[in-house]
Amino acid sequence: MEGAPAHSGQTGDPARDLAGRIAMVTGGGSGIGRACAHELAAAGAKVHVVDRDAAAAEKVAGEVGGWAHVVDLADADAIRTLPAEVDVLVNNAGLQHVAPLHEFPPEMFTLIQQVMVTAPFLLIRRCVPHMYARGWGRIVNVSSVHGLRASAYKVAYVAAKHGLEGLSKVAAIEGAPHGVTSNCVNPGFVRTPLVEKQIDAQAQAHDVPPGEVVEKVLLDRTPVKRLIEPAEVAALVRWLASEPGGSLTGASVPIDGAWSAN
Repeated sequence: MEGAPAHSGQTGDPARDLAGRIAMVTGGGSGIGRACAHELAAAGAKVHVVDRDAAAAEKVAGEVGGWAHVVDLADADAIRTLPAEVDVLVNNAGLQHVAPLHEFPPEMFTLIQQVMVTAPFLLIRRCVPHMYARGWGRIVNVSSVHGLRASAYKVAYVAAKHGLEGLSKVAAIEGAPHGVTSNCVNPGFVRTPLVEKQIDAQAQAHDVPPGEVVEKVLLDRTPVKRLIEPAEVAALVRWLASEPGGSLTGASVPIDGAWSAN
């Protein structure tokens, strides 16, 4: 599938400056990924929505007029079935497991690295030849404040996000001569289904109201005492994918309520 020529993203309308571009969003069936699919489509891109959940992927693809791909990103062979003709790649898919380091299941550590480091590497490797050939491309890696800071009991997630940060910087350096940018966005706690489940579990475990869990547990280190909305992260992703975003590459952009500044 071929997208538009390298120059045709310029429409004269900043709200549609991805017209003619092809985007791919992993973990696109819910949360940040769903919000990104909507933002990129609103900017004019046609979007490949990648998710393990077939119903979720198809629903979001239908909402944005895109294509659904049901893929387990831990499976390298399955990744080879995804399109390579992509102008905007958003590596968003992830998972979490919380346990003390000495009790952390090795198989879960490996799985998290596969989904959150190896899969982005394979997707970048797959898509950059198309981007290089066209002289234009955008790679946006949805990292985390945990790509910049560590927390106890999240060894696999923190290790994976730090690995993603390094991968993104190498992609930025190599992509620069070809008009390809690569950046990380670094959210704090975002109001996603995964986080909502954590809130409910913590509330039950500690016998406290969910609001108290948010303020005293999740947001303890964050000066701005509210969860970030997926749309806020997606708006940043959209800007990084835009024409004006071409001047920013190799960066990690916190959207964390000043957590990493504190």
